[in-house]
Amino acid sequence: MTPVLQATGLVKRYGKVTALAGADLELLPGEILAVIGDNGAGKSSLIKALSGAVIPDEGSIFVDGAEVSFSSPLDARRAGIETVHQSLAVSPSLDIAANLFLGRERRRPGVLGSVFRMLDRAGMRDEARRQLDALGIMTIQNPGQAVETLSGGQRQAVAVARAAAFGSRVVIMDEPTAALGVRESRAVLDLILQVREKGLPVILISHNMPHVFEVADRIHIQRLGRRKAVVDPKSVSMSDAVAIMTGAMEPPGV
Repeated sequence: MTPVLQATGLVKRYGKVTALAGADLELLPGEILAVIGDNGAGKSSLIKALSGAVIPDEGSIFVDGAEVSFSSPLDARRAGIETVHQSLAVSPSLDIAANLFLGRERRRPGVLGSVFRMLDRAGMRDEARRQLDALGIMTIQNPGQAVETLSGGQRQAVAVARAAAFGSRVVIMDEPTAALGVRESRAVLDLILQVREKGLPVILISHNMPHVFEVADRIHIQRLGRRKAVVDPKSVSMSDAVAIMTGAMEPPGV
């Protein structure tokens, strides 16, 4: 099975600090791959390399088996890779539809769009409503509502809906439940499962082990800048995964 997204031998140095020391990753079609690791393990640098936010010093990245080179997040977006960052990157003063189409605004047809550069606000709100409904986001009723009026979980839902709407190959989610309560975290986990049901594979970066073991098909364990192991959550306990992550035990088969 050809990985949808693959990284081999990624190296990233910041002066004398090596954030990635030959990191590998494979994301298979239709799966949720969780990426876990202690602080300083290189998770953020790995995800930034895959999403085009940083350029690795060495190594290769492949999309559907073809080697690619990202010089910016826009390059990754063009390749169908969407990222939901921990900071969400939403604009609170804009409405939900405007946030969904941020950087991809649609203009009205004809002269109004081509000459007067008027935005198709009604069309964007209709499409935003369809995207929210497709993901089962029923707590948001009005796509014209300002994002600053939403709860933390609803803002996360907007960011996830944007990624699902425009990601044609991969959705990357960085700590999507970190700042949420129990109820809102449950809703976001359900959204992640809905994204996979749409056929989009997901990379989930999280420190929350119960969440990881609940939704992940495989778990990528990052340690000291490289992949230490890939384990099946059905055959490895949570405590063993943490032990591998911290170096207290070797992965199975090693």
